[in-house]
Amino acid sequence: MDTQDQHGRSAAPRRDAAPQRDAAPRRKATPGHRPHLHPHPHRRLKVALAGGVAAFTLTAGFATPLNPAPQEAQAKADDGGKKVLTVAVAQSVDSLSPFLAQRLLSTSIHRLTYEYLTNYDAKDNKAVPGFAKKWESSEDKLTWTYTIRGDSKWSDGKQATAEDAAWTFNKVMSKEGTATANSNFVTNFRKVTAPSPTKLVIELKKPQATMAALDVPIVPKHVWEKVDDISKYNNDKDFPVVGNGPFTLTDYKVDQYVRLKANKDFWRGSPKFDELVFKTYKDQDAAVSALRKGEVSFVAGQPALTPAQAESLKNEDNIKVNEGPGRRFFALATNPGAKTLDGKKFGDGNPALLDKRVRQALFLSVDREALVDKVFQGHAVEGAGYIPPRFSEYAWKPSAEQELKYDPKRAAQLLDEAGYKENSSGKRVGKDGKPLDFRILCHATDPNDKAVGKYLKEWWGELGIGLKVNCLDDVSVPWYAGEYDLAFDGWSVNPDPDFVLGIHTCPALPKKAKESAATDNFICDKKFDGLYDKQLAEYDQGKRADIVKQMQSWLYDSGYMNVLAYPNAVEAYRTDQIKSITTMPTAAGNIYGQDGYWSWWSAVPADGKSSSKDGSSTGVIIGIAAAAVVLVGGGVLFALRRRSTAEDRE
Repeated sequence: MDTQDQHGRSAAPRRDAAPQRDAAPRRKATPGHRPHLHPHPHRRLKVALAGGVAAFTLTAGFATPLNPAPQEAQAKADDGGKKVLTVAVAQSVDSLSPFLAQRLLSTSIHRLTYEYLTNYDAKDNKAVPGFAKKWESSEDKLTWTYTIRGDSKWSDGKQATAEDAAWTFNKVMSKEGTATANSNFVTNFRKVTAPSPTKLVIELKKPQATMAALDVPIVPKHVWEKVDDISKYNNDKDFPVVGNGPFTLTDYKVDQYVRLKANKDFWRGSPKFDELVFKTYKDQDAAVSALRKGEVSFVAGQPALTPAQAESLKNEDNIKVNEGPGRRFFALATNPGAKTLDGKKFGDGNPALLDKRVRQALFLSVDREALVDKVFQGHAVEGAGYIPPRFSEYAWKPSAEQELKYDPKRAAQLLDEAGYKENSSGKRVGKDGKPLDFRILCHATDPNDKAVGKYLKEWWGELGIGLKVNCLDDVSVPWYAGEYDLAFDGWSVNPDPDFVLGIHTCPALPKKAKESAATDNFICDKKFDGLYDKQLAEYDQGKRADIVKQMQSWLYDSGYMNVLAYPNAVEAYRTDQIKSITTMPTAAGNIYGQDGYWSWWSAVPADGKSSSKDGSSTGVIIGIAAAAVVLVGGGVLFALRRRSTAEDRE
């Protein structure tokens, strides 16, 4: 499900979403929500390495300020002299409520507007202070005490305190329609209290290794306690929205724009741009054209620029193409049989996929190397485990004996063994005489889904299997209803893997059929859940990583999920509008969809001078290779979630 993806269905199932899924199934997700590789030994990545990549920021040329009006998004100052940074995005907002949002765009906005207890260092992903200045545990690690900073205020002027944090966590724990986005973080909580305005105490049922990685936006109690039904409240009616992050949300129009202004009183310091606008472009070629014209400052793509788009921008004056190892995976998900938390089945997934041999046959007939070469054109590495190689501590690869390599002959044998023989027309049929036909959910705005879908149709067709590629603007509806056979899935993964692993546990299943839930793909297995609980309680980093790798091995062998590729983050910005901006990791990383707010908070407006074509601002691609040395710092890694499925569910 892209989510793009902290979470991204790139917004519904791609909830990278998420379910983007890249946000719902590709949930957080990008898709949501939604709203997705280890290089082949005989192939070099087609990425140029830029010199001096290890600097903390990317320095670009010089520039003109941007027009704050989202409808025009012109790169100039308004009459008041405001400097506006306009970001072209493809994903839709699934919700502006921190309790409900899963898509990458939505959760990125929350990163900007609300503080979390901790943040993640842009250099090495280590936990750094956020709303909490420091934190410590009792000797038995069952009680955690956070010292809340006294210099954080809500945008309406009221003091932000530990009571706001306690109220937020207790509300998520209540599951009163509040557990869709962040329930995995609090499942193990016994009690949360605020003994004083600057002290937050969390008592646990058992040790939990993610206590410096609680990826939950803290909301103002005095505002949210007045909401009658949080499960139906999208936080998109009253502006400005009260928050305490580096930006304040001031305006929003569905599928048009999200506007934020700099919080001049932010404790870490005010952003350099006066306003930040996320402007929606469903046509990504139009977004690239807008960048060329200077109508937007930055283009993220869906969720990344295509190779053709990136290539077309490389030699443009005043434009820099940034490329680094991505934090997303692009995968195929099979419907394992949708069911509720109490075991009630629903949906119409093809029962043939309940046979592991059929699932593995499908994956054995997918040529990942061809997809990396022909679809991603080298701007990705081949998929293997669930955690991208960017997070080297937790990344996993199958053994030679375990690997499901491209092997159509073996795939045909498995189908024969499963009882799906070829008839005289070369069509696979079951013992009941019914043909073996599948449907796959595809994100209409993602060119990779469509391109890969064509290859799958050809490859599976050669096996005698029919495939209908069902491309929709919002895949989350059929995804949550369990009305699909397969889906393009992906999530943006956090430095700590807890979230993306938790969405495959039994407690993540929906309480009622067809309702939104934390689950990515309705997977529920006691062995997997046992490993999940074990890794959550393990404080030894090496031991925890071993357990996480066992979980990835189980997912791989199950055939429910198959990671095809880890796409690079490919994006572009105007150097005559943005002088410098921080990537994450700082040495060759991504700008959009970070595990934190560093990019937009740090962005420095250009000073109005144009850069020459051969200057440092000229379409340089920041290389992937340099990033390998800084991907994951030492110490316990902490997580930021999100999925890439719905469009990026985070």
